[in-house]
Amino acid sequence: MSRRSGQNGTVVIAGKWYRVRWRMDVEGQEERVNMNEKVAPVVFDRSGNPKPPSIDVLRKAREIVEKSGANSEERFNCVVLGATTFRDQAKTYLRWVQARDREPIKDTSSIEAALNKWILPEIGDLPLGNVHNITVKPLVDKMKRSLSARTVNKYVEYIGQVVASLKDAPVAQLDRASAFEFLLHEESTL
Repeated sequence: MSRRSGQNGTVVIAGKWYRVRWRMDVEGQEERVNMNEKVAPVVFDRSGNPKPPSIDVLRKAREIVEKSGANSEERFNCVVLGATTFRDQAKTYLRWVQARDREPIKDTSSIEAALNKWILPEIGDLPLGNVHNITVKPLVDKMKRSLSARTVNKYVEYIGQVVASLKDAPVAQLDRASAFEFLLHEESTL
């Protein structure tokens, strides 16, 4: 969720109401949808002009935006990364890596073996949005006991490639892929 810093909404006067406007992620769409909701009736001064929104109106507007889920990381991950599990994305990645234009891999048996023996039993059923350093660390510790440092690095690299292969979220690809750099660096110092 690094591309989002959170939003408070913009309070505008529409008719006789203060309304809050904000943008909401929609599943299956790249662009966000503009949303708005009534906050409170407009307060007028003695000359009949609307007063600027008070602190209470701004607070209430912020609460409406928060309640909608526009700033929640769970909603962001669900919309951007979808409900795709790591296992499903690994299957998609294996098909893609064999058919890609740039250096297609002819024999994926070593990747499939790594996925089937070590990776999928541990993190296969996790939603793709939940695969990060903290969830992969126990797997790395388990692999360290049986495998060489180079092999562990390679398997962690496979995990990063599977997560980064999600085509629908280019921003998330970079963030998730860079999240594994820490693990790769840590393993290379063994």
